[in-house]
Amino acid sequence: MEDNQPSRTAQGAAMLRAAHQLLDKPPVFADPLALRIIGNEAEDEIRRRQDDLQADRPRTGLRAFIATRSRFSEDTLSEAVSRGIRQYVLLGAGLDTFAYRAAKMFPGLSVFEVDHPATQGWKRRRLADAGIAIPDVLTFAPVNFETETLAHGLARAGFDATKPAVFAWLGVVPYLTHDAIMATLRFIAGLAKGTTVVFDYGEPASTRNEASRFAHEAMAARVAERGEPFRSFFVPEDIMRDVKSAGFSDVEDFNAETLNALFFTGRNDGLKLLGSGHLLRARV
Repeated sequence: MEDNQPSRTAQGAAMLRAAHQLLDKPPVFADPLALRIIGNEAEDEIRRRQDDLQADRPRTGLRAFIATRSRFSEDTLSEAVSRGIRQYVLLGAGLDTFAYRAAKMFPGLSVFEVDHPATQGWKRRRLADAGIAIPDVLTFAPVNFETETLAHGLARAGFDATKPAVFAWLGVVPYLTHDAIMATLRFIAGLAKGTTVVFDYGEPASTRNEASRFAHEAMAARVAERGEPFRSFFVPEDIMRDVKSAGFSDVEDFNAETLNALFFTGRNDGLKLLGSGHLLRARV
């Protein structure tokens, strides 16, 4: 990602969350601000291309996965709040809208959005253009990982490292090196007991079926062309071992089959996860 440009993959994820609101009824993940935050031009583009987007099976599966990971992370937060957790950290927040639509449902919750300064500046402009107010519970934590650590960025933002938190780390891990992933996991694992992280990852091409491998290769080419190439993939057994070695004691892996059973049973539109994406949840 260029220093003066927002993440293009963050833009793409926001478009798919918005498309989910229009195309999939009922939505797995309801987000009344998803269309507003992408802007009128982007919304018009989705509306013009509705038929094409519905017919694109790989894109539909990706849309379902992006909606699912947001729903899953917020469900995880809700359960954690019932246990007394009052800090929510969005790592690579992009155009996530939780703080602006749902934080008020959790009294006493503090929300921290961590992102590259360029992407965060872009988001703040989008919020202003859409007339979306920034709530008091939210703190922006711009972090340029080339010059500072996550620990420093969060401390500067007022994060209390002595208290537990939920970390939502969505749409980021595939773009990082293994060393960078492990450094972040070790930091989170060193926080207070009860701290939980949710992140998504993909399996390597060698474990995928032909259709999944073809869709993956096409997507990999697109993100590489945008300057944000994929860097890391994991076999489930390997990433679970790595997460445990980082210091987490409770690790759960959710594959497409499990997530489809949780969120997509009984639908009439056939919407479901198709690929080799996983969600992993780990607790200190």
